[in-house]
Amino acid sequence: MQTASLEQEVINLSTEKWRWMSERNTDTLDALFHEKAVFVHMGGAWGKEQELDIIKSGGIHYKQADIHEVSVTIIGATAILLNRITLLAVVGGNEVTNPFMVTEVYVQQEDSWKLASLSFTRLLTPEQPH
Repeated sequence: MQTASLEQEVINLSTEKWRWMSERNTDTLDALFHEKAVFVHMGGAWGKEQELDIIKSGGIHYKQADIHEVSVTIIGATAILLNRITLLAVVGGNEVTNPFMVTEVYVQQEDSWKLASLSFTRLLTPEQPH
């Protein structure tokens, strides 16, 4: 497959992932997340099971991710996707909006992409107009 179409495939998967997270669709996310996946948030880092538990319980409800920029770099069977987003979430019962650069690392496994890492880096720059 050509690199451009692989990049678009990963972008589409990432976009779907945000929807699944907002819908708390943990069964689909369970299939997407690699068994050894790591998740880095402002409050700490943990593995797949804890991330799924947090989503399922509503500990973090990813209500809406507005994607402003996206880029993908393919290196062998690994894709590194950067999303500049504004995330509306409910954390501990409080609705919060934060600007993030989100790093997503996908690995190709048996003809499908698995999310191996999802890291949120809060941006200190003011929001750019769209």
